[in-house]
Amino acid sequence: MACDKPAPTGPSKAPSAIPPDDVVREAVERLGAQIADGTIELLGESGSDPVVLAEPDPGWPARFRDVRTRLIDALGDVALRVDHVGSTAVPDMAAKPIIDVQVSVQDIDDEPAFAPTIESLGWRLRVREAGHRFFRSPAGEPRDVHVHVCAVGSERERHHLLFRDYLRAHPKTAQAYAALKRELAERYRNDRWGYTEGKTPFIEETTKLAEAWAKETSWSLDRA
Repeated sequence: MACDKPAPTGPSKAPSAIPPDDVVREAVERLGAQIADGTIELLGESGSDPVVLAEPDPGWPARFRDVRTRLIDALGDVALRVDHVGSTAVPDMAAKPIIDVQVSVQDIDDEPAFAPTIESLGWRLRVREAGHRFFRSPAGEPRDVHVHVCAVGSERERHHLLFRDYLRAHPKTAQAYAALKRELAERYRNDRWGYTEGKTPFIEETTKLAEAWAKETSWSLDRA
C-alpha cells in the first residue's frame, strides 16, 4: 500500500511531452539490437493487436485478485509475493485493459520451478532476459493478463512497486502519465514497441522523483 506520509514539497510532476520520433526510433532500434544479440530472447509468435487504452475500470482490482489466487494456488511456496503492478494498479488511471501481475521468486534462473506451472494456466513464456521472465496469452488469443516474474529483493521488483506507489500517492503525476499514454496510443497505435519506448523518458524522470519521495517518506518494499 502507498505510504501515508506527506509528499516532498519539491516538483512532483514529470514532463509529459512525447519524445521526438527519432528518439523513439533509436530506442526501438536499441531494443531490436538486444533481441538480435540474444540479450533479450523472444519466444513464441508476436501479436499484432493495436494499442488501445481503456478508461479506468473499478473491476480491475478484483480481476487481479482472481489471477493472484490462481497463481498462488498453483505455485504454492514458489511465489514469495504476488503484486498488482502497472497502470491498472493505479486508481482512476486510463490503461490498456491488461492486468500486470508481478510474481517474486527465490531464483529467477530456476525456470522449471515456475514456468511450466504458469504456462499450465494459459500464459506462455514470451520474453527471457536477465532478471525477468514475461508470460502472456498466445498470439491470437485475448490479451488480458501479463505475468512478470522477477527475483525477490531485486531492483526490478522494487522499481515496479515504488513506481506504482508513487503514482498512487501523486494523482496529478498519474494523470499526466495517462495523458501521455493517450497521445502515444494515437501516434503508435500499431507499434507496441514505439508506444512502450515513448514512455521511457517519463518513467525515468518520475523514477527520480519517486526515489526522493521514498527517502523522505521511508517507503520500503516491505510496506508495498
